[in-house]
Amino acid sequence: MNIQEFQAKLFSQAVVSGFTDVEIYLEMKEVFGCQVFKGEIDQYEIAEDVGVSFRGVIDGKMGYAYSEKLDEASIPYLIANAKENSIWFQDDEVEEIYAGSSQYENGNFYSASLTQVTIPEKIQFIREIERELYSLDPRIAATDYCGIRTESITRNLINNKGLSLRDQMNYLYVWVEAIVKDGEETKTGSEFVVTKDFHSLNAKDIAKKAADEALSQLGSKNIESKEYPILLRNDAAAQLLSTYSPNFSAENTQAGVSFLKDKLGKQIAGGKITIVDDPFLEDGLASRTFDSEGVASSMLTLVEDGILTSLLHNQKTAKKDGTVTTGHAHKDSYKGAVKVGPSNLYIEPSSSSFEDLLAAMGEGVLITGLSGLHSGANTVSGDFSLAANGYFVKDGKIAFPVNLMTIAGNFYQLLQDVKEIGSDLTFPLLPVGAPSVLVSSLSVTVE
Repeated sequence: MNIQEFQAKLFSQAVVSGFTDVEIYLEMKEVFGCQVFKGEIDQYEIAEDVGVSFRGVIDGKMGYAYSEKLDEASIPYLIANAKENSIWFQDDEVEEIYAGSSQYENGNFYSASLTQVTIPEKIQFIREIERELYSLDPRIAATDYCGIRTESITRNLINNKGLSLRDQMNYLYVWVEAIVKDGEETKTGSEFVVTKDFHSLNAKDIAKKAADEALSQLGSKNIESKEYPILLRNDAAAQLLSTYSPNFSAENTQAGVSFLKDKLGKQIAGGKITIVDDPFLEDGLASRTFDSEGVASSMLTLVEDGILTSLLHNQKTAKKDGTVTTGHAHKDSYKGAVKVGPSNLYIEPSSSSFEDLLAAMGEGVLITGLSGLHSGANTVSGDFSLAANGYFVKDGKIAFPVNLMTIAGNFYQLLQDVKEIGSDLTFPLLPVGAPSVLVSSLSVTVE
């Protein structure tokens, strides 16, 4: 049964069953993934996931249901489950089925040429990266991860108010984590690439970057535990911003679990900080032309020159705050309820190079990786204490790697203390990105 036939029968039977406004959301995802270890395929995945969710208003309440099958038998199942679920709907604010925006932008998030790359080509390429990696230095002992993955996602949203939307996106990523050993010392380093252009990838370059990252950490030393100027490299800065990005959701401010509650129009960051959400990034991991309610996507500035100018809203949160939706309704998948979430959220880069930021810091600590973000970061208060990897910087140059550190501070104070922004925006396999960020100081402890 095709989607048009399924939708027509579902909507007709739902109305007979007492539903008024109704909607279906169809999601199709195709995945290929392969990891190799010392020349052999270590993990292999080919998957196709298709599912449909039904959402409808009955007796003034919203009901949800989903199915993994697009067939005749799923129709009464969806209707019965949505009706039953609506009974337990406790929210005073009823969700609405959206009639549609006046205009939708055309997005270019899908590469037809990427779909032509064969599985043997992908496997050969990741094996080539591993071979190149081992050839670079005898201290390279193994890989903790060496994999390639492609994903293709198609979304359809149709309702009985005349709205019918569809978009597609796909991407490929490569991630390599090298393990190096020198005597008793063991270090790791990684490199990732996200692209829609497979033929732009260079196996030797990817291997060398992972190897250089790992090898450069050998010979690490202790430094005095105290406050230091800190340069968060782009990937580490993106990790930290991603951890705190839910605070820009109006759902969280309305629930009282975000520091940004009642902060609209106020200074929450240094004047060099501008944070935007751009749903039209061609290589973005969460690009889209419409949100999960069917609202047209648009560029949104959340923080401008340090001032909080907007939160992320869906229809329900916007109604509560007496404003309009920003087009940020979000479903984790067809199985989920409509929440609030970003598309491609990031700190706007400047024209300053990474070397410019090192020179501006003079002496301090460069942070290249963070861990413990789930347990060591309090997203309500903003306080964090995180394990970190990095280097000591002297006279504007990287001097030596530092033994495992703990950095501590407060995210919101960190935003206020940003001195410089880099030009090297990256999205480290996240829909949240950042350039490198120079901060006046954080507490560093080396045990």
